Amino acid sequence: MARPRAQDYAEKRESILRHAASLIARHGYTATSISMIAEACGISKALLYHYYPDKEALLFDILHAHLQHLVGRVEAVAATAPQGEQRLQAFGETLLDAYRDAHDQHQIQIANLPLLPQDRQAILRALERRIVDAVAASIRAALPDIAASASLMPLTMSWFGMLNWHYLWFREGRGLTRAECARMFSRLIVAGGYAAVSAA
Repeated sequence: MARPRAQDYAEKRESILRHAASLIARHGYTATSISMIAEACGISKALLYHYYPDKEALLFDILHAHLQHLVGRVEAVAATAPQGEQRLQAFGETLLDAYRDAHDQHQIQIANLPLLPQDRQAILRALERRIVDAVAASIRAALPDIAASASLMPLTMSWFGMLNWHYLWFREGRGLTRAECARMFSRLIVAGGYAAVSAA
């Protein structure tokens, strides 16, 4: 007989994901064991297996939940902010704000997504593409003269590069705020886009 689900099943799953993300970000996916995760959660391995059959399922759920949250934030901005540079800046602000409490998940996305099987990667890549496509559309609108050129994707990914690696140097309360960084990143792409493409 299948074990009945506890009333706080969803909360416990979320707690497991949070502890697992912290350990994987700190020690790496390969070095993090189910035993380590169970100990961090204060539960037995047997109980952990009631929620997740293996470490791969944990990794997938960490990334799936993270990317779904980002997609939701980005699509909410797309529904309200005017297209072009203003929307690009708003995308930057909302993503940097979303990363504020998701450094572990963000690092895991960058480093560990390729470790998943191809079918699971495909689900996550589709979510990533929704975010990339929304940002590319804003850059296309802000820089219409290069909209159809081969430079659109390099410019788009340069913008993501500035955002995605900010955690290596950004310190809360020191220097620029997240919103100020988002404005600067967007200005670099829009104001410097034509010059960069012309020099290429």
